[in-house]
Amino acid sequence: MSKFLLPLLVFLVLVGVFVVGLTKDPSRIPSPLLGNPAPEYSLPSLEDPTQQAGSADFFGKVALVNIWATWCPGCRQEHGFLMELAAENTIPIYGLNWRDNRPDALRWIDALGNPYQTSAFDADGRVGIDWGAYGAPETFLLDSNGMVVHKHIAPLTREIWERDFVPIIEQLEAGG
Repeated sequence: MSKFLLPLLVFLVLVGVFVVGLTKDPSRIPSPLLGNPAPEYSLPSLEDPTQQAGSADFFGKVALVNIWATWCPGCRQEHGFLMELAAENTIPIYGLNWRDNRPDALRWIDALGNPYQTSAFDADGRVGIDWGAYGAPETFLLDSNGMVVHKHIAPLTREIWERDFVPIIEQLEAGG
């Protein structure tokens, strides 16, 4: 009897773990950066490799940092919304072009538009790793002190923006 009870118990525990896992939102993976300063970095600018782009560009203001790449289907999916958001001029968006090919990324920006104030070119992916990137797209909301206050994994949409980002931005603008 006991040789059947142990496998049954292990099976029930595994079922419980899977059920709990299936109820979790995969875009809400916790980030060790939340509540901490954004990583400092300086990389060649995507558009002009003789210029630097990085954390100095966005410190001192509420801003978004968006990790993107041309090989990323979700990045293409969210790009139209990023263009809308940039046109609204409510928050500056800074890009981190991650593990990409510069000519491909430049063609992408030329064809689809450029929502970024500037985009750093992270060819080897080291800066993305410093940000704790699991993949692309990932979007970070920073307060004016350079602290990471929110992280979103997956394509950004109007619904997600209104639900998850706008209330935090309003709170930051109100001084909270």
